[in-house]
Amino acid sequence: MNILKATKRNTVTGGQLNKLRAEGFVPAVLYGGTKNNLNLSLRKLHIEKILETETFMSKVFDLDIDGTSEKALPRDIAYDPISDEPIHIDFIRIEKGSKLVLEIPVKFINSDKSPGLKKGGVLNIVRRKVELKCPTENIPNEIIVDLDNTEINTRLKISSVKLPEGVVPTIIGRDFVIASVVAPTVLVEPEKTEESVAEGETPVEGAAEGELSTEEDKEKSAKPSDGKSAKPTDGKSAKPTEDKTKATQDQKGKPTKKDIKK
Repeated sequence: MNILKATKRNTVTGGQLNKLRAEGFVPAVLYGGTKNNLNLSLRKLHIEKILETETFMSKVFDLDIDGTSEKALPRDIAYDPISDEPIHIDFIRIEKGSKLVLEIPVKFINSDKSPGLKKGGVLNIVRRKVELKCPTENIPNEIIVDLDNTEINTRLKISSVKLPEGVVPTIIGRDFVIASVVAPTVLVEPEKTEESVAEGETPVEGAAEGELSTEEDKEKSAKPSDGKSAKPTDGKSAKPTEDKTKATQDQKGKPTKKDIKK
């Protein structure tokens, strides 16, 4: 039996609610039905683990409110955006004879008894929750899908699931798929041959074509194209060009023998 202890609260302002949370309580409200709304508080320590379960939002609880029992279903949870702690919970009253539309989580069993999965098949889940219309007195915590004796290409539809009495899917007119066992997808790489290796072979790192990669090649490139050495044959280095120009200018300034005779 799912019992949650709650206490009536009179806190309404933001400051009062923050103080309540600092003391380890979570504010809540119970509404719906013919009765008045009730402002409640629940001890956070008692509900932390329950909030983490996948079935919390589809589970009917007996709220023990200061000794008075009320059947209720969680409808919404508000979390702090920074600490991710629960800061408010909404509950709706459950009245006998009424129906609710809920998203019920799907649970898969007997995966070890599936021949298709043993052969390497994969369970492809289409719906992790199914929306159902449920009478308040018969709300399932989860939908059970049995994988026993399922082969590859088996499609598990809503018609193969046994639902509680009075519980029906909201999708009508078609037998929709919840999951299927499919063949594995394997990428087969082509075998490498000598030709493919040769074609895909990358050049060895080194000097690019046309570049000189050794000192010997650099020395060869320094030689003139006619094969002769750039050095003078007499072993003396050539005078700078500016010295020749100066000598020529000096010679032009001196008179020649022919000029003296005249």
